[in-house]
Amino acid sequence: MRTLVVIEFLSLDGVMQAPGGPEEDTEGGFRHGGWQRPYFDDALGASAAEGMAETDAYLFGRRTYQAMASYWPNAPADDPFAGHLNSTAKYVVSTTLTEATWQNTTLIDGDVPARVAELKEQPGGNIAVLGSGVLVNTLMENDLVDVYSLTVSPIVLGSGKRLFRGSSDVTRLDLVDCRPTTTGSVMLTYHPLR
Repeated sequence: MRTLVVIEFLSLDGVMQAPGGPEEDTEGGFRHGGWQRPYFDDALGASAAEGMAETDAYLFGRRTYQAMASYWPNAPADDPFAGHLNSTAKYVVSTTLTEATWQNTTLIDGDVPARVAELKEQPGGNIAVLGSGVLVNTLMENDLVDVYSLTVSPIVLGSGKRLFRGSSDVTRLDLVDCRPTTTGSVMLTYHPLR
């Protein structure tokens, strides 16, 4: 069975919205896009490379997919992230997209939890979810997340979309790894306690 890994950048107050750039996600008037960039360092780069080596599929929500698909296919060919992301299988969950133009992408609609459970049953490496907050909450509600890989940076944003959004259920996690970065962030790896 494959492992589904949720990978997120979070502010200290739990905001996951638009870590990469100013125009990434301005929904709700969010004006702090790109907040995570000053915290990227070699430790985060090495962690990303480790994760890519174990990953042979990506799962995205529509909004994250469209942002990624608008950038990575045109990124410089010598960028190691671009080479991996472009060549790896990708699945996008959407009820509105009719086609997916980023190479190696398959659309998922209908019963998302059932389709993701089927993907997890296939042979292969990790399935990574980047961003995709609405999708991640669906995966959490259906007990499909195996690993949370969270990088928490020392910034309080005060507003924005959060990873853990208003669930009435208690979720307990087991900390299996904790590594600091040179910029004050902490890379945390958790397994859900089932």
